[in-house]
Amino acid sequence: MRRTRPAQLDSPIVPRAMRIMSRLNTRIYRATGGLLGSRWRVGSAFPRGVPVCLLTTRGRRTGQWHTTPLLYLADGERVILVASQGGLPRHPAWYHNVRADPEVTVQIRRQTRRMRARVADERERAELWPRLVRMYADFETYQSWTDRQIPVVICEPAG
Repeated sequence: MRRTRPAQLDSPIVPRAMRIMSRLNTRIYRATGGLLGSRWRVGSAFPRGVPVCLLTTRGRRTGQWHTTPLLYLADGERVILVASQGGLPRHPAWYHNVRADPEVTVQIRRQTRRMRARVADERERAELWPRLVRMYADFETYQSWTDRQIPVVICEPAG
């Protein structure tokens, strides 16, 4: 069921604020080894918070490395990510970077791992999406705000 995205979220200030907050979170996360910034606190439903990792991708246009803090689901050795961008109409830049170059690094707390990212196929997405929504219910809300299917990205150990 498609729902209307709140108008205030369509302000040009929102993407800029998201970038600033992401950069700040990344600096704090790295400076403290994830002691701070590794949990997204989202009210009483998640008293311990939802886990956050740092994903580093190579820019598809610039070749420069970019780091983005993202919610993640641990699945054995795999790290599962959601390219929701808060339900905006376009995929986030990190998703396009992963499509262009799947070699990434994922930092969880103090541990950094080289990984290979790929987009979940339909069967995998159907299995993972309910688990992701149980972890963070707003993913379902974000999906209802956009016509694009929000991709699920699977990061697996490299080599």
